[in-house]
Amino acid sequence: MTTKYNPIPNELFVKNRAKFVKAMKPRSLAIFNSNDIYPISSDSTLPFAQHRDIFYLSGVDQEESVLLIFPDAYDPKYKEVLFVRETNDHIAVWEGEKLSKSQATEVSGIKTVLWLQDLPNVLRKLMVEAENVYVNKNEHYRVTEAPQVETREDRFVKQLKIDYPGHTYLRSNPILQRLRSVKEPEEIQLIQHACDITEKGFRRILNFVKPGVWEYEIEAELVHEFIRNRSKGFAYTPIIASGNNANVLHYIQNNQECKDGDLILFDVAAEYANYSSDMSRTIPVNGKYTARQREIYDAVLRCKKEAENLLVPGNNWYKYHEEMGKIYTSELLGLGLIDKADVQNEDPNWPAYKKYMMHGTSHHMGLDTHDYGLLTDDFVAGMVFTNEPGFYLPAEGFGIRLEDDYVIQKEGKPFNLMQNIPLEAEEIENLMNK
Repeated sequence: MTTKYNPIPNELFVKNRAKFVKAMKPRSLAIFNSNDIYPISSDSTLPFAQHRDIFYLSGVDQEESVLLIFPDAYDPKYKEVLFVRETNDHIAVWEGEKLSKSQATEVSGIKTVLWLQDLPNVLRKLMVEAENVYVNKNEHYRVTEAPQVETREDRFVKQLKIDYPGHTYLRSNPILQRLRSVKEPEEIQLIQHACDITEKGFRRILNFVKPGVWEYEIEAELVHEFIRNRSKGFAYTPIIASGNNANVLHYIQNNQECKDGDLILFDVAAEYANYSSDMSRTIPVNGKYTARQREIYDAVLRCKKEAENLLVPGNNWYKYHEEMGKIYTSELLGLGLIDKADVQNEDPNWPAYKKYMMHGTSHHMGLDTHDYGLLTDDFVAGMVFTNEPGFYLPAEGFGIRLEDDYVIQKEGKPFNLMQNIPLEAEEIENLMNK
C-alpha cells in the first residue's frame, strides 16, 4: 500500500514504542485502535484520517488496525502485535490495495502481524497473563465536554471492560502526552517539510492577491500548491479573513470579496505525513499597508520577537503566558488602545489587554495542530510550539495575527521552522509588488 507522502523509516516508530514500553507498569498490556471512517449519508463518507496515537506508535495509516503492546508476554512473538484488515482481490479492485502482512511489518517494524479477525482469540490468551490494561481515551486539555460521537476506541474499551471486568484499567494518555510533546529528530524533519510546503503556498498567493479576488479563490490557490507537493491539504480548516472578518477568531466561511485597502488575515498551513504546520500572516489586499495598519503590524511583530526569548527550557506554559500579558499591555499602552487607568482597574481574570488579544500565544504542535503536551511541564528541548500574537480592532475594521512554529533548543532561543516564510512588512510589500 502506498501513501501520498514518502515512506517514513520504521526506526521512528520502533523508538516511539520503546519509550512507551519504558513507561508501562509490569504485567501490563496496552491496546490502540484506528479511527473509524465516518459516514455522511447514503454511501458517502468523510476522508479517512488515522488516529494519531496508533500512527505515532506504528506508522500504520489504515482503517481497522489495532496495535497491542505486551512487554511481559510469555511468548516473545506477542510482545507487540499489529492486527490489520485482511485484504482480497475484491477489496483491491473496489477500494484499492491494503497493507499485506509483510508491508505492515515494513511500515511499523513489528514482526508479528495478524489479520484483525484473529484479535479476539489472541486477546483472550494474553489477558490471562496480564494484570493491567492500558486503554486510550482523549484527555486533551481542549476537550471541555463529552464528545457527541462514540469512537471505535470508545466502543472497544467499553466491550473490553464487559468481557474482562477483573483487570485493572490504566490510562495511556498521560504517558503519550509526555512522549508526544518531545519530538524525535525525524518528527522535526517531517514538521519542517510541512512548513516548507506552507511556504510555497504563501509565496504563491503573494503573487495572486489583488483587489477583487475572493477569499475562496485564495483558498483554492493554497490547496493546489499543497497537494502538488504531496500534502493531503490543509492541516486544519483554513482561515482566510479579509477586512473585519479577521476579528472573528475562527472565521472559516472564506466567501467574501477582498477589497482595496483591506488586510487579509491568513491562518493556513499544510500537513505532511499526518504532521501539521501552523502559520498566520496578515497582508494588504492592494500590496501596501496604510500607516495605521503598519503601526499595529509592527507592534504585533515586536510581541512575536519578544515571545521568542521566552520559549526556552525551564519556562512553562503558564509563566510564559503571564509574561506575554505584560508585553501585550506595554505595546497596547504605547499604541494608545488602553491607558494606565484600564490597567489599574483591570479584572485579574480578564486583564485589560484581553480586549485586543484574547487567545493564547502558543500551543504544542506536531501530529495534531493543537498537539499533546501537559501545560504544567517545563519546556524542554525538542518540544514544538507555535508563536502567534495578534491584535484585533473591530472598530477599525481589521485584525493582525503573525504566527510561526518553533523548536525549543537545549539552550538559547528556539529554532524557527518558518524562518524562510516572508514576515517583515517591507518584504511582503516588495514580493506583492514585483
